[in-house]
Amino acid sequence: MKAVEILRLLEEINKSFYTISDLEKVVGLPRNALYVTLKRWVDMKILERIGKGIYISFGKEINLEVIAPQLYIPNYLSFEYALAKYGLLNLQPYTLTYATPRKTRRYTIAGRDIEFRKIKRELFWGYRRVKEGYIAEKEKAFLDQLYFVKRGMATLDLDEVNLKVLSKKKINRFAKKYPSYVSSFLEEIGV
Repeated sequence: MKAVEILRLLEEINKSFYTISDLEKVVGLPRNALYVTLKRWVDMKILERIGKGIYISFGKEINLEVIAPQLYIPNYLSFEYALAKYGLLNLQPYTLTYATPRKTRRYTIAGRDIEFRKIKRELFWGYRRVKEGYIAEKEKAFLDQLYFVKRGMATLDLDEVNLKVLSKKKINRFAKKYPSYVSSFLEEIGV
């Protein structure tokens, strides 16, 4: 298949990224031959490899908040990345962090880390739909982070968090669904 044909087909499909499986279906080559072809296309600047087994059309803008939610479903953006997105953290985290009821998994896409953290299925709620996927409500993202902090799986410098923009009423209502140590921690920090 010629490079021009591939580009035309990929434009018709119009996905934000392509996996090996996607490209295998489009090109119709067996996997071993596809790997050789993909290397050539990357060298020819037809495709760009942005992660293990993940490609985009060369020169296409990489929007991790669009790509990441499609990698490991179901999920919602949460923890420190969502807190920073809401303006509750002074610093912008390097890693995009998502909650998922599935096993914890990490990806590196275009040099950035994306982490899907396993959260109990009964805590997988409190998010809303946005253009890119789903994002936790700000109070839920805060509680998700505290849940991981209390379990020793994350950190949070409370001096860096703007707690004034959070609804205490909503936090207390949401906290009832978490283990009691989260509510105890909330009392300790005066929320």
